[in-house]
Amino acid sequence: MQTTSRLPGFYDLDTKQRMHNVAERAELPVEQQAALLGAAGLTPELADQMIENVVGVFALPLGVAANFVVNGRDVLVPMAIEEPSVVAGASFMAKLARAGGGFRAECSPPEMIGQLQILDVEDVEAAKAALLEQRVRVLAAVEGIDPVISELGGGARDFEVRVIERSPIGPFLVAHLIYDTRDAMGANAINTATEALAPLLEQITGGRVHLRILSNLADRRLARARVCIPQTELAFGGYSGKRVRDGIIEAWAFAAADPYRAATHNKGIMNGVDAVVIATGNDWRAIEAGAHAYAARSGCYSSLSRWRKDENGDLLGELEMPMAVGTVGGATRVHPGAQAALRLLGVGSAAGLAEIIVSVGLAQNIAALRALSTEGIQRGHMGLHARQVAIAAGAEGAEVERLARQLVAEEKVRVDRARELLQSWRIGGGGNAQGGEQ
Repeated sequence: MQTTSRLPGFYDLDTKQRMHNVAERAELPVEQQAALLGAAGLTPELADQMIENVVGVFALPLGVAANFVVNGRDVLVPMAIEEPSVVAGASFMAKLARAGGGFRAECSPPEMIGQLQILDVEDVEAAKAALLEQRVRVLAAVEGIDPVISELGGGARDFEVRVIERSPIGPFLVAHLIYDTRDAMGANAINTATEALAPLLEQITGGRVHLRILSNLADRRLARARVCIPQTELAFGGYSGKRVRDGIIEAWAFAAADPYRAATHNKGIMNGVDAVVIATGNDWRAIEAGAHAYAARSGCYSSLSRWRKDENGDLLGELEMPMAVGTVGGATRVHPGAQAALRLLGVGSAAGLAEIIVSVGLAQNIAALRALSTEGIQRGHMGLHARQVAIAAGAEGAEVERLARQLVAEEKVRVDRARELLQSWRIGGGGNAQGGEQ
């Protein structure tokens, strides 16, 4: 695998040159290079085996975030996303983080929760006690229900029971099966286990088991990342390191206190998280659901991250969130591009993947906070967005960069203005021009 994630001049290369550079460092086989380039990726025939009513496939841009060091290892990070500035922002903050040793990350055991809703119970407290008395029997009933996960050392770990006192239909019971899914995301294993348990729980309680399904609030399967960025690394332009540091902390405090700001703050975190989750063929909807539910666990929706300064005046950041991802099963082992992305990351376990993803989320968070608290989000974002506007207006070839530069210079990054400029250039013979503005 690659010895460094530093890729100087990477942005200035063309797509094929970038792929050659990455492939050489990560030792990507030719077929996996082709999968990432789209030449031999997800075909309509393969897609037809994955979901229903397939009529084709849909592509997203795939970028590589550079500069990441996670737990002392250099990592090149594949990110599938359509939004400009995300890959660049994460890469830049990862570069600054290297001065403080990069990102340190860890995961709790990969324990997921399967829920069983138990209705029509005459005495919920008595039924709860009866279920807990039969805990050993309940766990034994699902032992080995997924032979592959069992062979890997996973399986049922615990059994809990809750009483829902207030609901539109009155009190009922919810049983939680705690299941270690190892390197799988685990939805299929847990759903199979909860369905298998239903008759036994009905027998013990005398009630009726209704829903039997995993929970995406995977609050027992958490990933945590920490980063320390020296104050001196934060300085740029007319901004001192202290000013940038304090601005980031003040911006975070807004998200910590106000759910309206927290929603956008956490969306920025998920820009980084989702891009890696999608690239590796994992369920980004499940990750999103778990993240936002976890952000509201106190009863008030708040920031997923935390920022402060240490005794040396350096910036410290932390991010903790549910991270139910897998490296086996599902699309991760069917989609050629997802397989190539996992190879590029050099991870062999769900824990290793989760640690990288949460680190990328933290990097993207500080990139957004830094921009917001200094120059404003539009300066960097609009420079990249302008290219999309130029293409939407009909620019081709060299026109794209020229038009994007002009739109940014005018601070009018709009399709209507882009079309006006294009038309005037082409009428005047300036289309596909070589150099400066007229």
